[in-house]
Amino acid sequence: MSVAPIAITGMGCICAAGRNLSDSMEALLRGERHPAPPVRFASNHPVRYPVFEAVDFEEPPDLLRTSAFALHAAREAVADARLDRKTLGALRVGVCVGTTVGAVMSEETCCRGYLAGDAPDMAPIRRILRSNPADVIAREFDLSGPRQTVVTACSSSTDAVGIAGSWIRAGLCDAAIAGGADELGRITYIGFISLMITDDSPCKPFDQHRKGLNLGEGAAMLVLASERVLRRSGMRARSFLLGYGSAGDAYHLTAPRPDGAGLRSAISEALATSGVSSASVAFVNAHGTGTADNDRVESRVLHDMLPGTPFLSTKGYTGHTLGAAGAIEAVFTAACLEMGKIPANAGYETPDPEIGTTPVREVTAVSGTVALSESLAFGGNNSVVVLGKA
Repeated sequence: MSVAPIAITGMGCICAAGRNLSDSMEALLRGERHPAPPVRFASNHPVRYPVFEAVDFEEPPDLLRTSAFALHAAREAVADARLDRKTLGALRVGVCVGTTVGAVMSEETCCRGYLAGDAPDMAPIRRILRSNPADVIAREFDLSGPRQTVVTACSSSTDAVGIAGSWIRAGLCDAAIAGGADELGRITYIGFISLMITDDSPCKPFDQHRKGLNLGEGAAMLVLASERVLRRSGMRARSFLLGYGSAGDAYHLTAPRPDGAGLRSAISEALATSGVSSASVAFVNAHGTGTADNDRVESRVLHDMLPGTPFLSTKGYTGHTLGAAGAIEAVFTAACLEMGKIPANAGYETPDPEIGTTPVREVTAVSGTVALSESLAFGGNNSVVVLGKA
């Protein structure tokens, strides 16, 4: 059964590709990417795996970097929606933010000192307690609606966007700020290296010679509003959240189910709730991590369910931003629909015969009005949003 579309009235983003959504999209269309060994933290690992650290921005000293990312993107999204505090104050506005590892991992020094029997400064603990990403955004704009921080691994912010849409449809709030944020840190960096799924060179999603992912960091936020609020406030819709689907594999802690059953269910649900057919999809912004298992399973599902539909991964420009990935890719997807074109799948050179389908290799024009953005996550989480052009 299809559901009512939710207007997307504003979007914001910060990542390795740019300090805002406009700069990021320009970098993607130019094919720019700059993975490099991390500079914000040190590691004694003999291999200096490249990452995508976000561009410099103003970080409030009393917040964790993850929440600073979230706030930066939220401010851009609210400004893009042409909202002010007075208008926001007259609405019930919810906040739903996805994250994965960014909440406390950056305070390793304090934890080590405590475990060693020292009495470390409690400033880092106070910073952690102030840094729930949803609370930070709600405090900033004095919002009165529901708030939630979602942690479903790499599908976190796709789920956050879908959940926020369901709040609006259920009448729990008039509008919502939804998205995701995550930061890079030493523990995350070493942890993914230990899983042996990181590439020691720039990542190559869907390429035959892919060796794994590059980590990234950043945030993206969307301002969502009901049609009623849209008419009453005079806001314009940049695009629409048409549908959302989520399903679990129940197969493995980290690997996707080989037949992609969970992803197939999530795509089917997302299309059904959006009321559009698979033939109407102009392109797919795939999860596309560059790992052997993910790209093989995801591409086979796309080949079966959306044959001939152009697809790409934007992680070659941002790295895998973990809990922020779904939201960053959702705003990229909406922006591509607006522009009528999608960037090349960065890092792709050699077709993989085991996959049997290929992503776009150059900037490609798209003429449709509907696109999918997918997230596959540890724990077997699969989440998909359907976005529509205004």
